[in-house]
Amino acid sequence: MDSAITKQPAVDNENTFLATPASRAYDPAYDPLVDQTPGNGREYAPTYWIGTAGPAPEDDGPVTGDMDVDVVIVGSGFTGLTAAIFLAENYGIKATVLEANRTSWGCSTRNGGQAQCASGRLKRSQWIQRWGVDTAIKMHEECMDGMETFKSLIKDIDCDPQPGGHFYIAHRSKVMPSLEKEAKLLRDTFNYDAQIIDADTFKRQFVNDNEAAGAMHEPEGIGVHPAKLAFGYLKKARALGVKVHPSSPVTSWKTQQGIHYLNTPNGVVKARAVGLATGGYTSQGLHAEVKNRLLPILSNSIVTRPLTPAEIDACNFNTTQVLTDTRVLRHYYRLLPDNRVQIGSRSSITGYDAPKQQYENKLYADMVRKFPALKGITLDYSWWGWVDVSHDMMPRIVQPNENESIYYALGYGGNGVMYSAQAGKRLAQWIAGDKSELNLPIFQSRLPYPNVQNIIESEYLAPFRRMGQRFLYRWYHLKDEII
Repeated sequence: MDSAITKQPAVDNENTFLATPASRAYDPAYDPLVDQTPGNGREYAPTYWIGTAGPAPEDDGPVTGDMDVDVVIVGSGFTGLTAAIFLAENYGIKATVLEANRTSWGCSTRNGGQAQCASGRLKRSQWIQRWGVDTAIKMHEECMDGMETFKSLIKDIDCDPQPGGHFYIAHRSKVMPSLEKEAKLLRDTFNYDAQIIDADTFKRQFVNDNEAAGAMHEPEGIGVHPAKLAFGYLKKARALGVKVHPSSPVTSWKTQQGIHYLNTPNGVVKARAVGLATGGYTSQGLHAEVKNRLLPILSNSIVTRPLTPAEIDACNFNTTQVLTDTRVLRHYYRLLPDNRVQIGSRSSITGYDAPKQQYENKLYADMVRKFPALKGITLDYSWWGWVDVSHDMMPRIVQPNENESIYYALGYGGNGVMYSAQAGKRLAQWIAGDKSELNLPIFQSRLPYPNVQNIIESEYLAPFRRMGQRFLYRWYHLKDEII
């Protein structure tokens, strides 16, 4: 049983309200496909970001009684907070944000901090295959506009930005022809200056990743400190009059005559519109509109102790730009401002297995394979978190039923650090009734159910997703490393 610590905000010596503390311990085995809610007042995961961000900012404390509000946002991560910011700034709507645990407890403080010019997991060439050139170009413009949205939001937030672009690193020589083809498409069709760098030049001028067979450089890409960014969003939102209530999970929900009644442990919140921004921590019991619409997958992350000058030299770290490799089960990594190396990749399939040491060991071995000079280095941080992957690999920011004032922004597939800001802006538009610019495919359809060869779409396939995931992981490993 969890032991309650407190359910009220802490108070300092000057009688100033601080962040609401945890009332329950961190749950390392939480699983959104198993647990009906993500908890109530749980502590943050022990990430590097939480460990180095400083104290969490002031919030508005848990819901303590029945409330009647215009707009509720469920989830206080990047998307929920930016949606609340844009609702206040652009439409004069002061939303109420409900968070099950501590503010920005989920994806927003467990990711790798890589802001890339992407949404979802598909490449631009795959956009063309799915929607045609004209729509793909508009999708690219949406991403570019998203980067500008993101840059504008963070310009006054001290989140340790590391700008310069993004390196997409070929982990095998056989990948280079397709990488070169993609770079040419980006230049010629999308007017996006992606450049190919040969292996020798990349290792000599940027970083000596032992696996690198070459790389594609994208001009857009920024590394950030996710917890500092989330805390900055929280301060910005509350300064605009937004109310943020942690330790207030939505335990049940009913809608009557267009009005939503969201039950929390200490009160019912009555709202005229609800936006869902729960990411990879979207529980099956939250609402029927999002049940079985996502495949949450786990990603592990580790952070080393600070590297010595000799170790930095041995790895030839001449860049702090964000790095990912071309595996389907990709690695994302970079040199942090305090000279630590952060690297992340896939983890277990279930929350029950997530704490097993084998997943940290595998990721450590992957890091050493890339950087042999780091063999034996100690780790200061290790954690894992859920990523919200849609069944067609693209996000949705949508009103799923035009007869109900429910909206969601979900399914970024690991590319939410940047795109969550744009998704928050688009979610705010939906809620405010401003449908301008909401004519792209990701704004016009629900998240799909899992399907078999795009023939059958049925929620009854959902319980078997993890059987398929196990098979796919084996296939992806063969594809990445052997075939």
